[in-house]
Amino acid sequence: MSAKIESAMVMAAGLGKRMRPLTATRPKPLVRVAGKPLIDHSLDRIEAAGIGHVVVNVHYLADALEAHLAAQKRPFTIAISDERDRLLETGGGMMKALPQLTGDPILIVNSDNIWTDGPQDSIEQLARHWDGERMDALLLVIRQASATGHGGRGDFHMDPTGQLSRRKPGRIAPFVYTGVQLVSRRLLVDAPEGPFSTNIFWDRAIAAGRLYGLSHMGQWFDVGTPASIGPTEAALTDG
Repeated sequence: MSAKIESAMVMAAGLGKRMRPLTATRPKPLVRVAGKPLIDHSLDRIEAAGIGHVVVNVHYLADALEAHLAAQKRPFTIAISDERDRLLETGGGMMKALPQLTGDPILIVNSDNIWTDGPQDSIEQLARHWDGERMDALLLVIRQASATGHGGRGDFHMDPTGQLSRRKPGRIAPFVYTGVQLVSRRLLVDAPEGPFSTNIFWDRAIAAGRLYGLSHMGQWFDVGTPASIGPTEAALTDG
């Protein structure tokens, strides 16, 4: 089975505390890496995948980000999910934006990661691997050894069918979440009020045996701090 992705959400409302001092005067999605703002790297990948509508959530220094998005000349429409009054975290942000998102499943992309495609377009690969009968979410994951700039202990184990399970306490997991996922609308129900993490949805999908992963075959960069920018730019140049 496969999916036709009609719309995408770009997560861009965070405070960018780890990126200080660069975020003292600009939101993190507008920090420049490899010649353009971080969010433009995400929008480029969405454009390459042919998706027709994008929703971006905003909170910190929202006016600057809105102005940047308004100046975009893209073949897709861009709508704003306004979180100026209250930062809703990842899960709450998805729920607020949901009425503006069409189709099923929905692509969700974090704005502070950069990736390059492997042999095939990664978003198109996600769409081809989507099976709504078995999955409520399909996460693009990468082996920890290939997760440039990521210092964690991994996020998930993946079985031969692609089903994901959490890293065990005190252990290391081989796969890292890249910040790119397909999510079914049926998972985005019965949500808490206000701010909450996407982990609530993922835990629900894991309990039902419906959280799956797809291993990313290209490069991936966690651009979370000023110190990560130089190595990312060098690796992209070498690539």
